[in-house]
Amino acid sequence: MSAFINVVTVGLLLGGIYGLVSIGLNLIFGVIRIVNFAQGEFVMLGMYGAYLAYLLIGVDPYVSILVVVPSLFLFGVVVQRFILQPLQNEPMMQVFATFGLLLLLQNMVLAITRGMSYTVPTPLSQVHFDLGGVSLSLSRLIVLLSVCVVAIGLSWFLKHTLLGKSVRAVTQDRRSARLMGINVEWTYMLTFGTGAALAGLAGTLLAPIYTMSPQIGGNFIVAAFAVVVLGGLGSVWGAFAGGFIIGMIEAFAGYYVNPELKHVAWFLVFIIVLIVRPSGLFGVMGAEEVGLREQN
Repeated sequence: MSAFINVVTVGLLLGGIYGLVSIGLNLIFGVIRIVNFAQGEFVMLGMYGAYLAYLLIGVDPYVSILVVVPSLFLFGVVVQRFILQPLQNEPMMQVFATFGLLLLLQNMVLAITRGMSYTVPTPLSQVHFDLGGVSLSLSRLIVLLSVCVVAIGLSWFLKHTLLGKSVRAVTQDRRSARLMGINVEWTYMLTFGTGAALAGLAGTLLAPIYTMSPQIGGNFIVAAFAVVVLGGLGSVWGAFAGGFIIGMIEAFAGYYVNPELKHVAWFLVFIIVLIVRPSGLFGVMGAEEVGLREQN
């Protein structure tokens, strides 16, 4: 029984990490209809940002959120304005542009760090709780709590604020939103910046947990794509729930089947969902096709 509880706990903590990385990716796809291949590299930049803040001024990674998250927001706004917006009417070129950005960021960090791996120490990562024989680290609990706060906060923002309603209007019909006086391009910059900021938040929170390297974004982005497709394209709560589902599948498959097959298990679920329900568990039917439709 204790083994079962331990696996469930690992699945929840893992799901919190996947959910946190996926919400920003899903927000960008839901509004701008761009599959951002560079989202994992934004997470990587957040991790290195936390390391840089610690190296230069000795700031705890959890405090560096105050600097890293706004910086990633501004970086996302610049990327949307100067790279993606000129390609607004060419969706496939936007996808290629994000892939090019992935390679650019990864190789830039590789050239600067020369492939060295780094870790960011914090006293909080040494704190553990024993819950019924299961050891829980405080740093992973912070990630779990953060993904809950982000999902609730973002959902409230989109439903109850004028700015959030304008984002939803653009999501539903870009052309009608423009006719109603909404600045679509500005909304896109806000959305992409927010998605990048969420990736930066994920990076700073993951920095005390993982050893960082220029390629570490790839470890998260593959799972994040599975989460987004499983939970529902463009759904904040879909990304939240999908993260926990993928985390649970990975934990159970890793313990009860074979650790080497744990990724195979959620890739299998990923393919089944694509075949049975392409819009995902919480997505709107047909959402997966909107990006292919012409909008001006």
